[in-house]
Amino acid sequence: PVESIPSVLQIHNAVNERSWLQVCKWEKELHSNAEPQLVKFVGRPKDLSPKAWLNSRVFMTQEPFDRHDWYVEDVNGGEPRRYVIDFYEGNEKTGDLTSSSSLSSSSSGSMPLMKPPSMYIDVRPALDNPSAAVDRMTMLFREALPGIASAWDSYKTTSSNSSSVSAAET
Repeated sequence: PVESIPSVLQIHNAVNERSWLQVCKWEKELHSNAEPQLVKFVGRPKDLSPKAWLNSRVFMTQEPFDRHDWYVEDVNGGEPRRYVIDFYEGNEKTGDLTSSSSLSSSSSGSMPLMKPPSMYIDVRPALDNPSAAVDRMTMLFREALPGIASAWDSYKTTSSNSSSVSAAET
């Protein structure tokens, strides 16, 4: 209905913002690209990514309801990196990847209430080259072992600062 358009646009914008924040996280953490630029956007709602195909056909999880491919480049230029974004319906209460219904009956029983939509967004680099596979493994490591990743980041920062000080002294 026409009256629901503002709500739909608000949800759509929020989902895009959340997706963009995840792309920015990948870019900043793995490519030191603090200001990535979106150069191309392709909606592919009928195409399953290889990961979505594997999960839905082999592991019997639900298929994503939408897919986008976003192409991002560094502010300094270079070859764009493609990110695959799969959108899954989530559960209202937990966000689990289970089927959810968006209607429930109100406490008075007269009018159904709309529950806010819940979804899971899976953002990752497309496996277009070996460096994208390394990026995925690196981020998996960083998310699975955040303490070790943080210590490694501190070590890299400390060692790069000490090498730049040594170079400045010579």
